[in-house]
Amino acid sequence: MPPTADRPPAHLTDGDDDMSARLPATAWAVLGILSFGEELTGYEVRQWADHILRFFYWSPAMSQIYSELKRLEQVGYAASRTVTGDDTRTKRVYSITGAGRNALSHWVEDAPVEQPVLKHGAALRVCLGHLTTPERLREIVSQHRDNAQRLHDEAECSRQRAAEMPGWVYPELVARWAARYYAAECDLAERMLTDLDELP
Repeated sequence: MPPTADRPPAHLTDGDDDMSARLPATAWAVLGILSFGEELTGYEVRQWADHILRFFYWSPAMSQIYSELKRLEQVGYAASRTVTGDDTRTKRVYSITGAGRNALSHWVEDAPVEQPVLKHGAALRVCLGHLTTPERLREIVSQHRDNAQRLHDEAECSRQRAAEMPGWVYPELVARWAARYYAAECDLAERMLTDLDELP
């Protein structure tokens, strides 16, 4: 009997908890995109990621998205089918299964809250400021500030779009969080510029 929307393949049933524990966070992110109830192509998953997730978590390559979709199908958390579009071309669409929704709910509720990994290139270069000039450091920090302002504006735009979509209450909250984060990063960069000015 083939797997159903509520039951993963038989060979995964006994070890389902172990399989869930081995899934990377990016797989849960892809499954989370599918959890909003629409059948999506890999390209549409990428669009979703670019719309919200890239501001706080992930900006994936298409190859990575398809790798995660394949992984999710293998463990029975996603299913796919081929459909024919209006232009008569076929495409593969993916959806979450009942087992996938249950596993995702458990992950959201029970996964440990991990410390974010911050790789701050501008801060690292300021830390090594003895190897350059104060003027160059100001240019680096100013460029970081401008990038943060741009991302703030883009996150705010995504927040406004999410606010208009039914069922996107929580993505809107996270987009609001992202906009505040980048606003704070702009403020931190301005303070760093002040600190640089005050160096002897």
